[in-house]
Amino acid sequence: MTSVKLKLKEKDVQKIKEICKSFNNDPGELINVLHKTQEFFGYLPAEVQEEVALGLNIPVAKVYGVVTFYSFFTMLPKGRYPISICTGTACYVRGAEKVLDEFKRILKVSVGETTPDGKFSLTCLRCVGACGLAPVVMVGDKTYGRVTTDGVKDILKEYENE
Repeated sequence: MTSVKLKLKEKDVQKIKEICKSFNNDPGELINVLHKTQEFFGYLPAEVQEEVALGLNIPVAKVYGVVTFYSFFTMLPKGRYPISICTGTACYVRGAEKVLDEFKRILKVSVGETTPDGKFSLTCLRCVGACGLAPVVMVGDKTYGRVTTDGVKDILKEYENE
């Protein structure tokens, strides 16, 4: 996984400092700080991680370790409509891999990538807790159940004019 090189603006640096301060610059609040920071930036590139490390007075390696360990955090920008395909056991058994392959084919991106227009990004996740609706696809916060390869086009069509 590669990260995007980014030059932070002073206002962005200040925002990270504010977030750290809102958690009393407590290193034990690293995950909460990262959540808030990702909420603001949309992702956590190396430069943002460095500022968080400074704000919490911890090594950058510790921040990086947390960012890369938890799948919720990302070092790459997500698309306006992030698509997540559940590949947990129930979804996998019911054809999630074929659904994923169809998204990859239509969007011409691999897992972890964003379409060139920035509209869609594609990821996999382990379980969304809707096993009875397997295979499950999420676009942002919207959940689609019992998705088939034919249904992929219909899902994408909903976001065509946005």
